[in-house]
Amino acid sequence: MEDITVSELREKLQNKEDFVFIDVREEWEYEEDNLGADNIPLGQLPYELDQLEQYKDKEIVLQCRSGARSGNAKKFMETRGFTKVRNLLGGILAYREMEEEEN
Repeated sequence: MEDITVSELREKLQNKEDFVFIDVREEWEYEEDNLGADNIPLGQLPYELDQLEQYKDKEIVLQCRSGARSGNAKKFMETRGFTKVRNLLGGILAYREMEEEEN
């Protein structure tokens, strides 16, 4: 599935759309700043897949700091049969940058 831009994600969040939102950064990064996603650090993701199995055919948006770790997480999840995984391009940095530019 195609990746997602920060403006597309903001629209989804504002419209309270139904999708699974996962932040794959480390816990300390998540605590510093987050967009309300569930936190599953990239290293823990393989151990959490059983719990995510119920969302295999549901849209899943992954995010990290810049998009690199969530890109790796997307590839990993796709190899495990998840079909609607999207990576937030630019990560939370790009999201916060977009917000700053608007203010």
